[in-house]
Amino acid sequence: MTSRMFLEAAAAASVVARQLAANRAATDAFAAKLRADPPHVVATCARGSSDHAATYLKHLVETRAGVLVTSASPSVSSVYHAAPAMVGALAIGLSQSGKSPDLLATMTSAKAAGARTLALVNVADSPLAALADTTLPLHAGAETSVAATKSFIALLAAAAALVAAWTQDSRLSADLDGLPDLLGRAWTSDWTPLVDALADARGLYVIGRGPGFGIAQEAALKLKETCGLHAEAFSAAEVRHGPMALVGPELPLLVFRQDDASAAGIDALVADALANGARVLVAGDRPLPGADHLFVPSAEPILAPIAAIQAFYRAADALAHRRGLDPDRPPHLNKVTETV
Repeated sequence: MTSRMFLEAAAAASVVARQLAANRAATDAFAAKLRADPPHVVATCARGSSDHAATYLKHLVETRAGVLVTSASPSVSSVYHAAPAMVGALAIGLSQSGKSPDLLATMTSAKAAGARTLALVNVADSPLAALADTTLPLHAGAETSVAATKSFIALLAAAAALVAAWTQDSRLSADLDGLPDLLGRAWTSDWTPLVDALADARGLYVIGRGPGFGIAQEAALKLKETCGLHAEAFSAAEVRHGPMALVGPELPLLVFRQDDASAAGIDALVADALANGARVLVAGDRPLPGADHLFVPSAEPILAPIAAIQAFYRAADALAHRRGLDPDRPPHLNKVTETV
């Protein structure tokens, strides 16, 4: 039986095409305001998959726009009722539903403390959208699978489009026009080695760096919730600070690699893990000696992780079924998690 997760992930290419067309004017207008009055800092607020998209946004804003990005802790506002000063800041709420109480409390506090507020949210008439000064809808349509897929990819696309417009990066804008086609090709990638390698696994590390780290976080979450695997995400640098001690025959690695300045460090980590006897699966556009290759279509390094997570979603659905699980019914989870 085809899962809702599979069907919704398969729709990501059309979602991104719709979003890019629908939001172009609004994104350009908001980007012009950011250039005219740049924020001193950007604060993101999100939970779960949306927070992983915020990790991706952080990398883009810091490397392309040169503005520091921090993650706002929702409990500061929702539990401890504190209100850090936010004058000159841009607060960005990222959400599928736009209704979690702690997200709303944080964004309300940020606005009251002087921040400009932006919502990247799928439900256009949500409380978050009503609260924010500016809303850029994701245009992902209704998402009924508990495991978010198309809305996560829509968040990544919205983040890339915002930064491209903010920095007036014509090359990235042109590459974004080709993102729907890239996602379509990624969806057909054969990641059977991942399904075979993890069918009986108990746990693994998921590795990424730069724009690929948020994707590694997202893949680790999906492996937990849909496949019953204890998956822990690390940057390719951080894993060497202690966690590397566990790498070996009993602990496989899933590595997301894009062809940018992080590639040499990723390749060195893969070689070391293989030398320790670990099985290593590398998602990228070319194979590495000794590792299982998970093909991702070649793309501009900023967009390559979006293609990689699209290919991963199909494999995660297959792996869940292989392990006898229903990806649409993760235990103890609901579609909308309303935390305080």
